[in-house]
Amino acid sequence: MSVLFMFPGQGSQRAGMLHALPVDPAVVQTLAEARDALGTDPLTLDTAEALRSTVAVQLCLLIAGVAVARTLVRQDAAPDMVAGLSIGAWPAAVVAGVLEFSDALRLVRLRGQLMEDAYPSGYGMAVTAGLTEPEVAAIVAQVNSAATPAYVANLNAERQIVVAGNDAALTQVMARAQAAGASTATRLCMAVPSHCPLLDAQAAELAAAAAKVTAHTPQLTYVSSSRARALFRANLIVEDLAWNMARPVLWHDTMRHALERGARMAVEVPGGGTLARLAHGVFADDAVLDAGGGLDAVRVRIQRQRRVDGL
Repeated sequence: MSVLFMFPGQGSQRAGMLHALPVDPAVVQTLAEARDALGTDPLTLDTAEALRSTVAVQLCLLIAGVAVARTLVRQDAAPDMVAGLSIGAWPAAVVAGVLEFSDALRLVRLRGQLMEDAYPSGYGMAVTAGLTEPEVAAIVAQVNSAATPAYVANLNAERQIVVAGNDAALTQVMARAQAAGASTATRLCMAVPSHCPLLDAQAAELAAAAAKVTAHTPQLTYVSSSRARALFRANLIVEDLAWNMARPVLWHDTMRHALERGARMAVEVPGGGTLARLAHGVFADDAVLDAGGGLDAVRVRIQRQRRVDGL
């Protein structure tokens, strides 16, 4: 049996998330490393006011994901495979051994700053449920223009599609989606238009910075959510990380690819339930776990299954 750790993207943040991390030596070490790399106390990043910043949000998700994953590894409940949605790809790469945590912190801080500087206001993302990707793409094609840019950004599930664009475009997309029969069409807690060509220039700048860090061959299977397939070369993974802000997220296909590669248990790390709910459409219900519900239960389930499998 292979265990997949899934790391969520922006929108899963919550105030106090770093303060709520488990009491464990791995967490203490992770916070200390973050403090050294960033030159500031990471525990100042998770207030409600601080989380208005894209930079703070992305750093919190990176730190929390690495901290909880390291805690499970220390407790002999390590993953065999990792995947992350958007910013979640960065803690996935750290856990896979591709990037040093310190390098990831500095690059993610740059990532968030580039995105925030490019689109300080007036842009974001909206999620539709109940319509297929072709149906949403047709709506986007009707709305997209120089004045109202709109792009299909995330294919989270067969009938959960995210659109990126400016406020006017998203208002039109949501109204048209509801008129076309969408069960929901709502704005996400996102201040930038991720996963579309609006961030091409910023992705290129991040890629140039990322190319200067030392990357390592992954020690676990790393599945790209931009390509929905496993990547095994360090330079390709770093390129994938840098460019994922401007590329659509193929999350549903990523989960199916992980299943095809042998993943039989999917654990959302650090937790929150968003990815766990999406995984239920691919994995057996009793094989999907949310680390936010308690690490002891996750550890016991992983260890028990590995004993059954003789691993």
